[in-house]
Amino acid sequence: MHFTAETSSNGVVERNFTLGEVTGLLWSPASGSDRAPLVLMGHGGGQHKKAPGILGRAHRFVTGCGFNVAAIDAPGHGDRPRPAADEQQIAALRQAQAAGEPIGPIIVRYHTGLAARAVPEWQATLDALQELPEIGAEGPIGFWGIMQGTGIGVPLTAVEPRITAAVFGCLGHESLTEAAAQITVPIEFLLQWDDEHVERQSGLALFDAFASKEKTLHANAGGHGDVPRFEADSATRFFARHLGRAGTSPA
Repeated sequence: MHFTAETSSNGVVERNFTLGEVTGLLWSPASGSDRAPLVLMGHGGGQHKKAPGILGRAHRFVTGCGFNVAAIDAPGHGDRPRPAADEQQIAALRQAQAAGEPIGPIIVRYHTGLAARAVPEWQATLDALQELPEIGAEGPIGFWGIMQGTGIGVPLTAVEPRITAAVFGCLGHESLTEAAAQITVPIEFLLQWDDEHVERQSGLALFDAFASKEKTLHANAGGHGDVPRFEADSATRFFARHLGRAGTSPA
C-alpha cells in the first residue's frame, strides 16, 4: 500500500492510497488513535470512492465513533480504467432504461462479474490496512454498502470472516441468495418501498436469505435514490453498537 496524498480537516485525516491497480481512500481521526475499529465502504454503481454519500458517511463514522474508514474504487470506476466488456454492459443497461425494459437481468450479470474481481481486491486491501499501526490485525471490522455496494459487499462478507457487522440494501436477491445464506453477522438492511429498479419482493427475499440471528429491515417510502438522510445516523449507531467506539466498550 502506497499513500500518495494527505489532507486534514474538521478532525479527519484523509489519505489517498494505491495497492497495485486499486485506488482508495483512508479516513482516520486526526487524534491518531491506535487500534480503532475499521469500516469498509462500497460505493454505488457509476460512482467512486469519494462520492458525496461515501464522503459524508465516512466523516460521520470518524468523527462520531472514532473509527477508521476505507473505500476503494470498484473495477472500472473512479480513477480506474473501464474494460470494454464493462462498457458494453453499461451501454446495454442504458439502452434498456431508455426503452423502459427490465434492467434486473443486466444488473445481475454486471454485478456478478464485478464482484468476482472486486472481492479479492477488497481482501488484499484489508490485509494491507491491518498492517497499519492505527488499525492492526485484531480490531473489529464493518462493511457499509448499498446498491452496487451490496452487490459486492454480500459476496465479500460471505467469504471474509474478519467482517463482523454490515449495512446493505437497495438491491434484490437475484445472484445473492446463496452468499447471503452464508452470512451470520448482524445486518441492517435498507429497502426503498417504491424502488423503480429493485422489485419490493426481491429486496424482501434478499433480507430473508441472510442467516443472521440479528438482522433489521428499514423500509422507507420513496424511489431507488431516495434513501433518507437519517439512515446515516442509524448506520452510525449500528456500527457503534457492534464494533464499539474507539477506546470504549460497545454500547
